[in-house]
Amino acid sequence: MSLIDPSDTLERQNEKLLQIAQSLMRRVEQKSEHAGLAYQQFERAAVLETEVRERTHDLERALDLLQESNTRLEIANKETKTAQSNLTEAIETINEGFALFDADDGLVLSNSRFCRDLADVSEQLVSGLSFEDYVALISGSQFLALPEDQTPQDWIEHRLKHHGDEHVVFNVSLKWDRWLQVSEHRTSQGGTVILQTDVTTIIRRERQERARMRDKQAEMLQATLDHLNQGVCIFDSAQTLVGWNTRMDGLFTATTHKSAMGMSFDTLLRWLRDELTFDDSLNVTQLRAWANRTSKRDPIMFEVLRDQKQTFSVFAQEMPDKGFVISFSDVTAERASARTLFELNELLEQRVEDRTRELGLALAEAERANTSKSRFVAAASHDLLQPLSAAKLFLSSLSEQTDPATAKGIMQKAEMALSSVEHFIASLLDISKLDAGKAVFDVQPLRLSEIFLPLRNELSPLAQQKGIELRIVDSDLTVASDPGYLRRIIQNLMTNAIRYTDQGRVLVGVRRAGHAARIEVWDTGRGIAHGDQQTIFREFERLSPTTADTGLGLGLSIVEQACKGLDHPLSLWSEPGLGSCFSLNVPLCERTAQTLPTPPQTRAETRSPLPDRLVMLVEDNPILAQATIEMIEGFGTTVIHANNAEEALGILAEIQLVPDAMLIDYQLGTGQNGAELYQQVTAKYGAVPTAMISAERTKTLRDTCKALRLDLIPKPVENKRLRNLLRDLFEAEVA
Repeated sequence: MSLIDPSDTLERQNEKLLQIAQSLMRRVEQKSEHAGLAYQQFERAAVLETEVRERTHDLERALDLLQESNTRLEIANKETKTAQSNLTEAIETINEGFALFDADDGLVLSNSRFCRDLADVSEQLVSGLSFEDYVALISGSQFLALPEDQTPQDWIEHRLKHHGDEHVVFNVSLKWDRWLQVSEHRTSQGGTVILQTDVTTIIRRERQERARMRDKQAEMLQATLDHLNQGVCIFDSAQTLVGWNTRMDGLFTATTHKSAMGMSFDTLLRWLRDELTFDDSLNVTQLRAWANRTSKRDPIMFEVLRDQKQTFSVFAQEMPDKGFVISFSDVTAERASARTLFELNELLEQRVEDRTRELGLALAEAERANTSKSRFVAAASHDLLQPLSAAKLFLSSLSEQTDPATAKGIMQKAEMALSSVEHFIASLLDISKLDAGKAVFDVQPLRLSEIFLPLRNELSPLAQQKGIELRIVDSDLTVASDPGYLRRIIQNLMTNAIRYTDQGRVLVGVRRAGHAARIEVWDTGRGIAHGDQQTIFREFERLSPTTADTGLGLGLSIVEQACKGLDHPLSLWSEPGLGSCFSLNVPLCERTAQTLPTPPQTRAETRSPLPDRLVMLVEDNPILAQATIEMIEGFGTTVIHANNAEEALGILAEIQLVPDAMLIDYQLGTGQNGAELYQQVTAKYGAVPTAMISAERTKTLRDTCKALRLDLIPKPVENKRLRNLLRDLFEAEVA
């Protein structure tokens, strides 16, 4: 058992040892009888004193060491506090928020900027706070702005998922459009350093720059879209319109770029349904189903019509962001061209068929013409030579006649024979022109009464000679036709009707047939068998060649071909023994009879001599010139003759007289025609009453005379017509 407590301090132990030693000394002094015992105690006290002294020395050494340690500890603490103060000042001086977590994810320290923008969290950041609690506090802050599709728990899971990475950098959105960039780094001891940097200004600047660049790109994109020939509209993945070029403006009623932007795809579908017509390949329902498809959309193409006039080719294609673009191309011209090509192809095929058919008809016509050629030669040798021979005989017998009455009769018969030759040649000319397709038709408004009245006067004697009744029902209708050919058609039909009617009557009348006048020629003649009703329209065909009739077989051929050229449908009804009816439909003229000029009254034929006036005849054919001079001088009129234009102008300049009238042949054979000569005379001497003479029967010549206001006399010149013409010219000169 120890006399001292080891747990006491050295000072206390020494103090106890001294007290023990003093007590022992007192006892030795007081109790002598116990000297031995006292001595022993004394020795023990001495030993104790020695031990106390040694302990005291050791204690002093320990105290020195402790003092030295305390001094060093105090210096270390001071240095630690200084370092901590410096570290605190250092992390406070940086602009970023700073926090340090130890290896156990406990918060060691943080500066005042750490989570400063999260006011409801910053006060709860105390030392020892675990990292998970820190993340939970951040996720629940009212200042944290999470995306609409993210919950606080989602944010926690995403944040902790990357906590173990060596380096993590991400942005955190706060309210009022503020942003923090959080960077997390691992220390060598396994701790975590978190830095929070306010990047609001940077993000806003970047956002402005992106917006500026986006606006510039949008302008470039819009300019590019506006430059396209197609109308283009772009929809994003939410089927909202984000692009629209100017070509789309006006495609739909009252729709422009500004009013269309932001509209839904359903609105476009409604416009498509209301204002455009889809083709058979696609409809609005199918287009909506294509746009709503979640899988990959294949491109589609279809066409729409606008007002049945414009055709648009529509092309729709998906974009990488699941949006889609639709283009409208105006293909009206292309479709019209395609239709035109198709129609032209069909027309060409039809023309080939028609031409093949026409060639067949032409071949048949050529064969018929070749056949009729030989008949023409035979007819010419008989029908043409026969009246010429008769005229020759009549004229040769004049030398043996002394009786003027008999001579006059012979002259009349010779004139009739030559008229037959003239009629025959005129018919041959008409047939040749119609066969060759060179007949020129001058279609104009024409009163039917202007044709019926002269024909009544001309053919009534022929009907009376045969003892039949000729009745022509007057008509006030106005038709559109060629006056000369229409008169020849009706004249030939009436002449045939009179010729082949032995008894009874011939009736000519007009019926209205819609927009046409149906001219009908009825007779009670012999009639035509059904088998012969096509034959009668051939040249030189006569059903009764042994008859005494003088017909040449050309009249009905002229009628048929003239009706075909004028597009006047010709029809025939006939029964043998009952009679026949030839009819043709002539279109009515829109102009009424009252708007047409009143035809001049027909001058009554007179044999009285003409006034003794001066007439210039310009004719290059000497025989015709001599015959014409004798005819005019027989009227009691003086004639001066010139062979060509140059000679005519020379004579007028020499005699210094202006003739009372001029008769000019159109074809003078000197490189200058009669119309040019008339214009030269008029320019030099003023207006001279003039008439043109020509064997030419072209529309060009008729138009030329009409423009110059000249009468046209066809060759051969008739005595009666020339007399009346000269009388009119003299009267015009007097007026």
